[in-house]
Amino acid sequence: MGALSGIRVLDLSRILAGPWATQLLADLGADVVKVEAPWGDDTRDWGPPFIGDSAAYFHACNRGKRSITLDLKSESGRNILYQLISHADVIVENFKVGTLEKMGVNEKMFNGKIFCRITGYGQTGPRASESGYDIALQAMTGIMSVTGDPGGEPAKVGVAWIDVLTGMMAGNGILAALFHRERTGQGQTIDLSLYDVALMAMVNQAQNWIASGDNPNRMGHAHPNIVPYQAFLASDDWFILACGNDRQFSEVCKVTKATDLQRQEYSNNQGRLEARDEIIDVLSNIFLEEPVAHWIAEFNRHGVPCAPIQTVSEAFTDAQAQARGALWDVDDQQSVANALRFMSATPAQPTVSPPKLGEHTDEVLTEWLGVEQ
Repeated sequence: MGALSGIRVLDLSRILAGPWATQLLADLGADVVKVEAPWGDDTRDWGPPFIGDSAAYFHACNRGKRSITLDLKSESGRNILYQLISHADVIVENFKVGTLEKMGVNEKMFNGKIFCRITGYGQTGPRASESGYDIALQAMTGIMSVTGDPGGEPAKVGVAWIDVLTGMMAGNGILAALFHRERTGQGQTIDLSLYDVALMAMVNQAQNWIASGDNPNRMGHAHPNIVPYQAFLASDDWFILACGNDRQFSEVCKVTKATDLQRQEYSNNQGRLEARDEIIDVLSNIFLEEPVAHWIAEFNRHGVPCAPIQTVSEAFTDAQAQARGALWDVDDQQSVANALRFMSATPAQPTVSPPKLGEHTDEVLTEWLGVEQ
């Protein structure tokens, strides 16, 4: 039995942030009903590649759910929606601000329930009515200004980074609100925006700006606060060296025999930051002398974090990924596993593969509403 067994989730969201959140809840045992328009979630068509009749993108964030179709432009569809809301514990939606209200949905319907509203910019503020897309939010909130090569063009993160983080924050917020309801009986509305999450996720880069007043710049794969902490080219390929403290830097000097770097002024991080260019130049020339496997073996032996730069395929077939069960077998296909590992009871676990469009309409209306089809 999952930790959220018995919790009913009405998923009115689409694309990624909302569906990602509700998939996390489904993995934890919640009964998640995905309400789709008659033409379905847009991501069903975001392929190739396809798995069956839906895009792989859709499969990435809709595992463990049941799908029903409702025409919310019709009075009958809206009436069913109102009834479903009354039988749900959690409602997740990501319509534009005011859309649900135009359908006749009001706050009184959510008394004692958890109502998570996900939008691009939040329910308030001068941009509240604007649509929010991950790449636009990456541009708006600073991450693209610090991603890319120095002097080069800005770059986005290679996945829909803000959508994924927002989905995870939604999951956190919903679980906290459910815990509050367990203690008090009170429901809550969560106003969650991609914009707020993206600003929050700027962490040290934002705090660096607060502390110094200076805008951080694009630094490629280098770190703004630590040296050496970046990618280096070996004789055959690239690898990552993540030297996080003074002891590790001393070990780097031993492994590389970089006697020129064994100076008192480089013995602390501030000194290394001030001499970033010289340190990187010296190490870059040394690393070209041996292959990646050599450097990884040596640094691991000396307790310095380092890693090869792997492809997605290499990452998921790595011995560690296999040992940790990074892929789940769900029905007749594989799916990326939930990262939560409960070591005793209530583990996150797969239930069923993503649903076909409207596959469970009759089943859910009978089960939730007692409507015989």
